[in-house]
Amino acid sequence: MAKSSDLLRRLLRCVACLAPFGSVAQTPPAQLAPFFTTATRTPAEPETLGTAFDSLSAAELARRQVNSLAGALGSAAGAPLFASGASGGASSLFLRGSNSNQTLFLVDGIRLNDPNTDYAVFLGGACVSACDSLEISHGPQSTLYGGEAMGGVVSLRAQRGAGAAGGRVAMEAGSLGTRQALLTAQGERGSEAWNVSLQGGHTDNDRPNNAFDSFNSVVRLDHRVNDRLSVGGTVRWFHGVYGSPGDRYTNDPDNEEREDNVLATAFLDLKLAPAWTARAVLGGQDRRFVAESPRAGRVTSYTVVKNRRGLLDTQTSYSAWERQRVTAGLTAEANHTRNTGFGNIDRKQTLAAVFVQDEYSPRDDLYLTAGLRNDDFDTFGRATTGRATAAWLVAQRALKLRASYGTAFRSPSFLDLYGQSAFYVGNPGLHAERARGWDAGIDWYPAGRRGTVSLTWFEMNYTDLIASTPNFRSVENIQRARTRGAELSVRWSLAAAAELRAAYTYLEADNLTSARRLLRRPRHRGNADLWHDFGRGFSGGAGVAFTAQREDVDARTFRTIDGEDFTVARVYGEYAVSPRLALKVRFENLLGEKYEEVNGYPLPGRGAFAGLEWKF
Repeated sequence: MAKSSDLLRRLLRCVACLAPFGSVAQTPPAQLAPFFTTATRTPAEPETLGTAFDSLSAAELARRQVNSLAGALGSAAGAPLFASGASGGASSLFLRGSNSNQTLFLVDGIRLNDPNTDYAVFLGGACVSACDSLEISHGPQSTLYGGEAMGGVVSLRAQRGAGAAGGRVAMEAGSLGTRQALLTAQGERGSEAWNVSLQGGHTDNDRPNNAFDSFNSVVRLDHRVNDRLSVGGTVRWFHGVYGSPGDRYTNDPDNEEREDNVLATAFLDLKLAPAWTARAVLGGQDRRFVAESPRAGRVTSYTVVKNRRGLLDTQTSYSAWERQRVTAGLTAEANHTRNTGFGNIDRKQTLAAVFVQDEYSPRDDLYLTAGLRNDDFDTFGRATTGRATAAWLVAQRALKLRASYGTAFRSPSFLDLYGQSAFYVGNPGLHAERARGWDAGIDWYPAGRRGTVSLTWFEMNYTDLIASTPNFRSVENIQRARTRGAELSVRWSLAAAAELRAAYTYLEADNLTSARRLLRRPRHRGNADLWHDFGRGFSGGAGVAFTAQREDVDARTFRTIDGEDFTVARVYGEYAVSPRLALKVRFENLLGEKYEEVNGYPLPGRGAFAGLEWKF
C-alpha cells in the first residue's frame, strides 16, 4: 500500500522541479469571459443556452475548501450523490433521478465511463484540482456525447494555463489521521502554456480497515504553433488504495480495493477560415481495479477489472451564415474489458458515431439549437438520438425563458450481453435502454449581473430498462421508469465581499413496472453555502446540506426500508498572513450527525482540519 509519508515527500520534491515556472511573477491567472461549452460542444455565453446547467470553478471550490469531486458534485441542483462508505468509498450519482450508470462523465474531452467501465471508485476518491473546471448539463445529452448521457453529462476539464506564471503549495492535517498535500503550477510564456496539479494524502477514516491513500495528478500543456493552429495534451492519473470493511454488519478486517485510472489526450484546434474552425482529440484510458479478499484457511480471492479505451473525436463548426453556427463531427472508439469476477468477461467493442447540430438566433433575444446523432456499435446495433432547445431573453435581458427536449440511450454491458456462470447466462439479443425527457425553466439575472436564480421543472421517461428475468437467470429489456420534479439554483453576490450558493431539488422517481419508488432518490434535497471576506486577511463561510424522504435497502435483511433523513453542516475559515502565506481551518459535520447515505455504511462524525498554503 502506498504510504502517505511517501506521497508527501514525492510532492515536496516536485516543488524544486516546478519552481522555475513560478520565477516570473505571482499574480493570479487572467480571468476569461464566462463561457460554457458542454451544452453545445461550442463556446457559448450562459445567457444563450436553453439547457439547464451548472458550473463550478477551481477558484470557487478552493475558496470553500472543497477539493473532492464528490463534494463538488454534491452541491449542484438535481445531483444527489451517495457514498457507500467514508472518503475513498464507492459513490453513486443520481442526476435527475437517473440510475447511477446513466450519467456520462467526460474527463478532458473523453468519456471516463461506459457500461463496462465504472466511475464509482473514481468519484469516491478523486480530487478536483486547481487545473479543473467542472460543468454539469442536465437532461438527455446523447445527441452530443452518445451513450450513458441519459440523466445528463458531467464534464471535468483541465484548463489552459493563463497569465503570469505562479503556483502554490498547501498542506493539511486533522481528524481521523488525515494528512494531505497539494502542489500546483500554471502560467504561460510566449506560445507555451502549462497547468500542473499534484495532490496526495491519507486518512484512517472512522472504522477498522478503512484507511484510504490516494494520489491525483493533472498535467496540461499547450503550444500555439501560429495564429491558426494550436496543439496540446493532457495526462490525468488517479491512484487509490481503500480498506473496504463492507457494511457495519460485516466489518471485514482484510478486504482491500485498489484502482489506477489513467487518461491521456492529444488535441489540436485549427482555424480553417475566419468563420470555420475544427478540433480533434485523440485519447486513451487505462484503468485497473483490484478487489482483494483474504479468507482464513482459504486462498485469497481476487477480482481484477481492466478497462482500456482508445478514442478519436473530431468536430468542425461553420458560422459564416448570418446568426447561425453549424457543428458536425464524428467519433470512433474501441474498448476492451477484462473482468475476472462474476460473468468472467473478456470482450472488445467498437463504435462509430456522427452528429450534427445547428445553433440559430433569428433575433438578438432568441436562441435555438437542434441536433441529431447516430451511434453504431458492433455489439448490439445502432442508436439514433435527437435534441432541441430554446432560450428567450425578456425584460431587457433580465429574464431568460428556456425549454429543451431530448432523447438518450444506455448501451447494454458485456455482462448483460455475454456473461456466463453456473446460474446466469447473458442475453445477446438485448438492445439499448432508452430515455426521453423535457424541461422548462426560467433564469433571473439581477441588476449588475450579481448572480443567477434558476428554476426548472423536468420530466424523464425511461423504457426498455434492463433487469433480471423472473427466474433471475438472465436479463431482458422489461422495465419502465419515470422521474420528474423541480430544481432551484441560486448564485448571488450579496455584496462586494459575500457570495451565496444554494440549491434545492424536489424529485418524484417511480419504477412504473413494479409501481414502487426508485431506491436512493430523495424527494427533498438541498444545500447552501455562504462565504464572506471580513477584511484584514480574514474570510470564511458556512454550509449546510439536507436529505429527506427516500427509500433504501437494509444491508442486513435486504428489505426495502425508509432511509433516514439527515442534515450536515460545515464551517471554514482562512487568514492571509501575507499575500503569499495563508492559514486555513475547517470543521466538517459540525452538528455531529450520525447518518448513512447508504444503509449499513456509516459516515464519519465531527472532524477538524487545519492547513497552510504558500503561493510562489
